[in-house]
Amino acid sequence: MFKGRYVIALTVLLLVQGSLYYAVALREEAIPSVLPLSLFPTQSGEWGTFRDMPIEKEVQDVLRADDTLNRVYVRPSESTPAYLFIAFFKTQRSGQAPHSPKNCLPGAGWEPMESAPLQIMVPGRTQPLVSNRFVVAKGDEKSVVLYWYQSHGRIISDEFAAKFWLIADSIRYHRSDSALVKVVVPVRGGDVDGATKVATEFVQAVFPAVVQQLPI
Repeated sequence: MFKGRYVIALTVLLLVQGSLYYAVALREEAIPSVLPLSLFPTQSGEWGTFRDMPIEKEVQDVLRADDTLNRVYVRPSESTPAYLFIAFFKTQRSGQAPHSPKNCLPGAGWEPMESAPLQIMVPGRTQPLVSNRFVVAKGDEKSVVLYWYQSHGRIISDEFAAKFWLIADSIRYHRSDSALVKVVVPVRGGDVDGATKVATEFVQAVFPAVVQQLPI
């Protein structure tokens, strides 16, 4: 009974906020100034750029992000690479929005095997970063995927919460910018825990640069 009341109350709240959101939608939006992702640091701690990977035009047309980064990093002490993907959206008023990897990964042939939140202590934050963690498989290949949404210095792992804050920030600040940050590490020799450790260490190394790159 309590859960049902909670869902109803939350639904009503979102409907009210949605009405307020559209009431202010015609107002001029505050578009943040942000450096191109091509200037994102090529070195973060021990991790250095191996190569930048182009994104196919068909994918870009579906994604509709204002800027993207798709880069492979490696470090001398680790043979396993880390793939960093960032998609930045200046505004979501025209229909652009981060695409959830929960939907994109299966669409690309990667099937989820495990999923759970993962807490990561990162520099500059007293509370851990909460990331989504997926183990996905395609044939004999497996990868660990970590991802979260980032806007105005806020880290959001849940898609529903991301929509909530989109409405709230549009009303309060006339901003709807957001970014999707995704890290992928291939699983070698079936060692999922090892791949998760590599992904965690990469996030810890690159997170300060992510914070500096994206608007607050």
